[in-house]
Amino acid sequence: MTSHVPNEARVIALRPQAARPETRPAAARPAAPPVPPDRRPPTVREPLWRDLVGDVLRRERLAQERTLKEVAEAARISMPYLSEVERGRKEASSEVLAAAAGALGLGLADLLTRAQGELVRLTSRHTGAGRGTSTAGGRFDEMCLAA
Repeated sequence: MTSHVPNEARVIALRPQAARPETRPAAARPAAPPVPPDRRPPTVREPLWRDLVGDVLRRERLAQERTLKEVAEAARISMPYLSEVERGRKEASSEVLAAAAGALGLGLADLLTRAQGELVRLTSRHTGAGRGTSTAGGRFDEMCLAA
């Protein structure tokens, strides 16, 4: 004789059902009121270092009226990789950055100083701080890099 057993697993609740608010149907949950666009906090995205360095490399290459191929060959890096570095898609090593900067007639320090200047310019626009001042009111003239 065969007994028919339903194909259901036995579920033992770890918490009582009343203690689980997510079990209420969606219609029973109060909907959050929509936030008007003028009351939403501004979303300011910090610039990424790779974007800044890539922008500096591209601007310098275009200012010299050189092609991506010419600079990549002079730097001995692949053209697609240099393109991705310029677009901020790849985080290049210091060796690659030094080679690309050298192919453009810049030193690594020149490249990083220009990128740091862009960072200060972009972030001071959002924070209201001026160039050369810290949030504590003191002066700073050094470049600080963290990895």
